[in-house]
Amino acid sequence: MKIGNVEINGYACLAPMAGVTDRAFRELCAGFGAAYVMGEMVSSKGLVYKSEKSRELLVLSDAERPAAVQLFGNEPDTMADAARIALEYKPDIIDINMGCPAPKIAMNGCGSALMKDPELCGRIVRAVKDVSDVPVTVKIRKGWDKNSVNAVEVAQICEASGADAIAVHGRTREQQYMPSADWDIIKQVKRAVNVPVIGNGDVTSAELAAKMMEQTGCDLVMIGRGALGNPWIFREISMLIGHDRPSLPVSAAERITVLLRHVSKMCEYKGEASAMREARKHAAWYLKGIKGAAALRKRAVEITTFEDLIELCRDIPM
Repeated sequence: MKIGNVEINGYACLAPMAGVTDRAFRELCAGFGAAYVMGEMVSSKGLVYKSEKSRELLVLSDAERPAAVQLFGNEPDTMADAARIALEYKPDIIDINMGCPAPKIAMNGCGSALMKDPELCGRIVRAVKDVSDVPVTVKIRKGWDKNSVNAVEVAQICEASGADAIAVHGRTREQQYMPSADWDIIKQVKRAVNVPVIGNGDVTSAELAAKMMEQTGCDLVMIGRGALGNPWIFREISMLIGHDRPSLPVSAAERITVLLRHVSKMCEYKGEASAMREARKHAAWYLKGIKGAAALRKRAVEITTFEDLIELCRDIPM
């Protein structure tokens, strides 16, 4: 498939997750077969007001392409200005966040709150599209709440305004991340637009990825929480859908090797002190399912140096 003029080779992409999908994790997932990856959402106002932290989130490497940057905001002109800045970092795609349910985002009229104003969604897409020389996509939800399920309407308006693809998370903002995602809304959006549709929500295995594609007709599956401590999910999806055979189970030894490689890259890109604070949650995710995981996770939340992590890994039973 293609998103605009960008070739997407594969069946699953990495969802944007704040505090998770940094450069190290994106590169890792790309290496395991993610068709493309998306960075953490970036504040449009932060970019326009010259926030160095916001700019740091835009840095991409060749090892992770094709890669998208994701912007959030609710002012068309500011979003356009932010897109101009983002283009300096040579993203393959610019994505617009219209789905984040976090109170600090939604209560400020951004993220999923945009779905309460479909016309504003269209104006934002058009403003960004007008200044961008790369494809522009949007990520939306089912709607704001059960009384305003309008993903189809918003998708159609975004397409008419120039969006090159639409990702749909099968829950309303009110539902956050529970209960189960409604895949039927993804199917409805796919039938209503002509641009590629990316399905998102509750895909935690290769089998579920294949099931989502079959049930919804979506062009690509977006993996979020299913990739936490599990970058192998992209390899497994490629093996199952592309080759009709399951991949081999991941051994404890491979988990340890990949965990250490992942955190080593985090340290390289961010410095050890900052990286190790963030590495605690990643270590806990990687340890899931390993014998004695509960005790190991308790130790993981206390690591402060890379050497601490090495010591922890030495105690993992093979």
